[in-house]
Amino acid sequence: MTRDYSQLFPPNMKGGTPKRPLSTRDSLGWQPFFAQQISIEELTETPPVRVIEVHRNGLHVVGDGVDTTLPPRPDVTVGDWLLFDQQAPQHSRQLDRKSLIKRRAPGTDRHIQLIAANIDTGFIVSSCNQDFNIARLERYVALAFEAEIAPIIILTKADLCDDTDAYVDAARAISEMVPVVTLDARGDAPREKLAPWCKQGKTVAFLGSSGVGKSTLTNALSGTQLADTNTIREDDAKGRHTTTRRQLHVVPSGCIVLDTPGMRELQLTDAASGINDVFADLHELSRHCRFRDCQHDTEPGCAVLQTIEKGEIDAARLTRWKKLQAEEAFNSSTLAERKSKDKQLGKTIRSIMKHKKKRG
Repeated sequence: MTRDYSQLFPPNMKGGTPKRPLSTRDSLGWQPFFAQQISIEELTETPPVRVIEVHRNGLHVVGDGVDTTLPPRPDVTVGDWLLFDQQAPQHSRQLDRKSLIKRRAPGTDRHIQLIAANIDTGFIVSSCNQDFNIARLERYVALAFEAEIAPIIILTKADLCDDTDAYVDAARAISEMVPVVTLDARGDAPREKLAPWCKQGKTVAFLGSSGVGKSTLTNALSGTQLADTNTIREDDAKGRHTTTRRQLHVVPSGCIVLDTPGMRELQLTDAASGINDVFADLHELSRHCRFRDCQHDTEPGCAVLQTIEKGEIDAARLTRWKKLQAEEAFNSSTLAERKSKDKQLGKTIRSIMKHKKKRG
């Protein structure tokens, strides 16, 4: 039976039907990185499918001739590729990932939350208004660097701002490796300015807090109303949640777009190298401190403090770096502790069950 992918592959901006690749698999971002992990026999017997949406009751997967829901799995997230086992869907093999975005889950239940997998470019979205927050942007950039995703900072609502220079300068100061793009999320600007990264077969993700224009950008790239949008509160420029789940969309350019809900809390874990990449200047300076374990506080011979005293680096940047380092170290250690306890608990339960079986 021929599947209807009309919602996944929307009409192009001119009203016609987009020219599709040879297979649905290729349309969904299949790349040599994944192909080299499987044999010809596996390709035929267990066709690759991509997770385009995660629900509480299952994983919505799509591939060549496949559009179905698999049982939920805690180790799989949107963007993952699986080898669809028709006989035992719950045992469909997950392919190695090119990238993975994750965070420490909100609340006191210490565990890692998977956000998305196999993303090529992360568009980190912020607004040219009161919502602009340099510390939040640094977190997202560190998250992208750690996940080995190319980060691009997008500053929206530029049309509502009299002077965007201050926002652009602050965003560019985060890292010389991260391009900064300003635009009006409506109209043709997103398609034109983001075209270098939104190429056929590439997967991009819009990341950022609520109300910054992620869903509007998704709609602009698709030329249709794929995602619901909402306005921001006028008193404090805070956004309202419109996107409630992470879902992949294929847009007419052939790019695969992930729209994500705004994350009020972004706790980093296992992201030490990503943080050091964001603060590469401070990290390099710290290697020249007199003491190897220098805390860059009051120690003599601290190269970081000396540079700050000369006015070459803002002291607030050092404060944010130290805060992120402390947070990441704490989260990583507590998560490692939980894993160790869970592992020990599992051993204890197996030992008890084995003992009972012997007695029985």
